Amino acid sequence: MHFRDLVTKCRSYRRFDSGVPVTEEAVRDLVELVCYVPSAKNLQPLKYISVIEPAAVAALFPFLSWAGYLADWPGPMDGERPTAYIVMLGDQSISTEFACDSGIAAETLLLGATASGIGGCIVASLDRPKIRELLKIPETYAILMVIALGKPLETVVIDQISGDDSVRYFRDVHGIHHVPKRMLDDLLLRFH
Repeated sequence: MHFRDLVTKCRSYRRFDSGVPVTEEAVRDLVELVCYVPSAKNLQPLKYISVIEPAAVAALFPFLSWAGYLADWPGPMDGERPTAYIVMLGDQSISTEFACDSGIAAETLLLGATASGIGGCIVASLDRPKIRELLKIPETYAILMVIALGKPLETVVIDQISGDDSVRYFRDVHGIHHVPKRMLDDLLLRFH
């Protein structure tokens, strides 16, 4: 797959085929990718928790919020839920600044997932205290985000927008998830 195709196919999937597990090996392969990406000052403060056991996956699910723009949608139903998660942590004994590293790592995880036939979604709206308690995460680690993983069970398309068009994603009457994206000429600026 060409890199451009990989990037455009790499979408935020929120509905998965719960009957298709994501293996520990697949999660390890994804996390290994982030061993090689850039890190601010090369501090490498990010750590990860693999959640693949069905009981743990089910226990984590209620602590995630799924789609802010889809106010009437409570999130994936039974049969549509992820089969694995990667919990991204920031080791505060190494650094307290994670924004650059976490963005690079999250997109790398999603691109790797897409390349291997898995879909994912970055979830940052979390009940962090409950997740900390559930996974017994020490206070020295900041809970940054959760990457949901599974076999995609939905179609996600990119809609080209410009100017002041809305950036709010939506689902049409057929359940297709539309993601408005600004195009090149709106992003690449020139000041004279």
